[in-house]
Amino acid sequence: MKQLASISAFAGKYFAAFVIAAAFIAFFMPDPFIPINSFVPILLGVVMFGMGMTLKPTDFTLVAKHPLPVVLGLVAQFTIMPLTALAIAYLLQLPEELAAGLVLLGSVPGGTASNVMVYLAKGDLPLSITMTSMSTLIAPIATPAILYALAGQWMPVNFTAMVTMILQVILVPVILGLFIRRFLPTVANRTATVMPLVSVLAILAIITAVVGANTEALAASGLIVFVAVMLHNGAGLLLGYIAAAALRLTPSQRRAVPLK
Repeated sequence: MKQLASISAFAGKYFAAFVIAAAFIAFFMPDPFIPINSFVPILLGVVMFGMGMTLKPTDFTLVAKHPLPVVLGLVAQFTIMPLTALAIAYLLQLPEELAAGLVLLGSVPGGTASNVMVYLAKGDLPLSITMTSMSTLIAPIATPAILYALAGQWMPVNFTAMVTMILQVILVPVILGLFIRRFLPTVANRTATVMPLVSVLAILAIITAVVGANTEALAASGLIVFVAVMLHNGAGLLLGYIAAAALRLTPSQRRAVPLK
């Protein structure tokens, strides 16, 4: 178990490097990874289940004790990120499918990956976990609503179908994880050291599947996609940090808020 814990910690520490390597491998050797697309919803459910198993009641009490940074993080997640994506889509005159994809990227919460980034940046990890928990619970309604309002001009958005899909893939696995954490704590504690590694492997599998299935599209528009995503992330980090600084949050909180 100690070896698994060490491997899990290593995977979390170098998560960003693994993501980049996985994307490159899938781009140049796509065929082995394309079949994984059939399992992407299941893999997303595994990641959300793992997050649910890590949540504790104390993750939610922070909202009552220190609501300002949590509320700021949630507002930034569901306003700054999608609106910035919309502005960049217009600025770069992105094709409709890329514009809609960028808005979708800005409308979904960061999940467990953002917690890893906050940890590496020496930010406020309890705050990050709380914001992740709250944004995940809000996402089934907020994400389809934002996508419908901002990206409906580029693609048809079936609000009901999207809500149903997000409930199945995100909320149900999180609640199941919370249930096990609450009523089967021994099982949760024994698997706690393994679940981060499982989540990392699931995320890497998802990335390779998506990249492998879209190599031609990425080759045709890879540069503009790279520029759009970099601008989006950079603007989100900058604006989130400025907002946190304006409200006089602590330095560690200022690093945690924009990384959501």
